[in-house]
Amino acid sequence: MPDTFVKDQIRDEGNGHLPPPEGAGPNGGGDDDRPDRPQTAPLIENAQLAMVIFILAEMMFFSGLIGAFLVFRFGGQPWPPPFQPRLPLFLLTSSYTFIRAKKSLRKGDNQGLCTFLTITASLGIVFLLIQGYEWLQLLNFGLRVSTGTYASTFYTIVGAHAFHVFSAVMWLLVVLTRAWRGHFSPENATGVTTCGMYWHLVVGLWPLLFFLVYLM
Repeated sequence: MPDTFVKDQIRDEGNGHLPPPEGAGPNGGGDDDRPDRPQTAPLIENAQLAMVIFILAEMMFFSGLIGAFLVFRFGGQPWPPPFQPRLPLFLLTSSYTFIRAKKSLRKGDNQGLCTFLTITASLGIVFLLIQGYEWLQLLNFGLRVSTGTYASTFYTIVGAHAFHVFSAVMWLLVVLTRAWRGHFSPENATGVTTCGMYWHLVVGLWPLLFFLVYLM
């Protein structure tokens, strides 16, 4: 028997078939041949990181506008003019309804997600309509861009914010359409999350601008 085993081994070596090393698996690997370990999820997704960078850029943009406004604000003229119409502040409510939408999504409640997104978008649209009406009132009041530095700065700040609200509403309508089609789930919420980050930005800016323009 030993002679037979030695002969078989020599024949295998001659044919290029070497016996696997001790501890090797069926594929010729050793103990290191293990299935790939699951990779840990990143702390923040690329889309959310891009949105954070964009939000920082937007904050820098509005900081410049606010800084310019404050320079003119303390120049000596009274502001705001007496009896001037004031733009609405209720946009803050829409931030709460978006939070409720996110909570519904985490629970897997697509109906609740769509409902609260609809309410949020409706509040944004109503805000823009009221703002448009109040702008007409301001023009009738006599506050035009050509009136002076205050007026031009006012329309620049408020107009820039209105444009951002309009953009946020358009984005939200796209997200709402996808939500009605069932594109989102607790595991696939990036679209809702990034839209919410932008929405909370434009909503959070408004009370600050309102305070600076009307109360400071």
